[in-house]
Amino acid sequence: MKTADPELMRAINRLNVLDTVRRHGPIARIEISERTELSTTTVSAITASLLDDGLILPRHEGDIRNEAVRGRPRVMLELNPDAARVVGAKIAANRMVFVVTNFRGDVLSKLALPIRIDRQPIGVIADLVEDGVRRCVVDAGLSLEDIDTVCLGFPGVIEHRTGYVRSSPIFRDTNVDFAAEMSARLATPTIVESDAHAITLGHHWFGKARDLEDMVLISLEQTLGLGVLHGNRLFRGAGGLSHNLGDLVLGTGPNGIVRLFSQAGESAILGEQQADGRFAEAIRLGRGMNHAQALIKADDDRLIGAAIRAGEAVGLTIANIVTLFAPPRVILVGSSLALGEPFLNSLRDSYAVAIPPSLRGVSELVFDDSTDDFWAQGAAAVALYELYESPWSTTGPAL
Repeated sequence: MKTADPELMRAINRLNVLDTVRRHGPIARIEISERTELSTTTVSAITASLLDDGLILPRHEGDIRNEAVRGRPRVMLELNPDAARVVGAKIAANRMVFVVTNFRGDVLSKLALPIRIDRQPIGVIADLVEDGVRRCVVDAGLSLEDIDTVCLGFPGVIEHRTGYVRSSPIFRDTNVDFAAEMSARLATPTIVESDAHAITLGHHWFGKARDLEDMVLISLEQTLGLGVLHGNRLFRGAGGLSHNLGDLVLGTGPNGIVRLFSQAGESAILGEQQADGRFAEAIRLGRGMNHAQALIKADDDRLIGAAIRAGEAVGLTIANIVTLFAPPRVILVGSSLALGEPFLNSLRDSYAVAIPPSLRGVSELVFDDSTDDFWAQGAAAVALYELYESPWSTTGPAL
């Protein structure tokens, strides 16, 4: 009978303990043991190692100077915020947002650059991203030498393991090795991740899924993305591929296969309106959906119809995802939520009709209009997640 690799098991247990301290700290060792189902001896050995490595700190509860209080003060454990510093960024077609955080995920500085970068030469995009990272780091009172990892969140299909951007509306080219490009420029390990995965981890760490080990997130932005969290870990495809939900097949029509993006993508919703001068300017500034919302409130029949069709398609998609994964919560984020009640009501109605009776009430639908800062903080969480998850890494804190 094959036995588990003891080194791997030790690494998994160490990650489990560290993540428990992150999520529930300050926390006592006995509570860590209860939450992780590890023995108190194992927890004591792991926390001693984490203390030696400077990744966690002790906090004494009670006044050790008060002689009237009997017994030793209770020792609680929490993350050491100074154990690492990372940069996270949300890179969109018409804006870039950067944050610097510490090991606990606290934001030390943030920077927003409303600049259009899509379809520029790769060198130009790299210049702009590099400047944004460096400026945000300086604003935090740090230098790049103080940064352990940088994570850049892009829309599109990202191969996390290699750092290749297989396709993205940001780039003219496909299969762009942007992680290597930025690692060389910054002389700092740089991760490229899908923005949907970044916001998924952001909600798991800081937002509306902090209490969950399993959840699904659907991103309704310029591209349609999917994030799946299972057992506190992001699920990725082969090679660490992200999921382009827009390519999901809904069925067939007179013109062939019908995919989700053709019904619920930004271009499908705005349609012919994109040629309108007002819309063209709003889209260029990344305000297309907000402008659409204003016209919907003014009873623009074409946009109302497009919003209803998009909501119906997304509702069917969510029903299919819940049928596959049955997560306790599905979080929806992104600019399409600005379409308002026609979109949201159509989505809810479509979902209610399509969900199997056996799964009704299993998954809570949560709608969240996260700010760009939060998306960037999610990218920082991906960087921290990598540090947490890589016990044999030769860069950053040794976990």
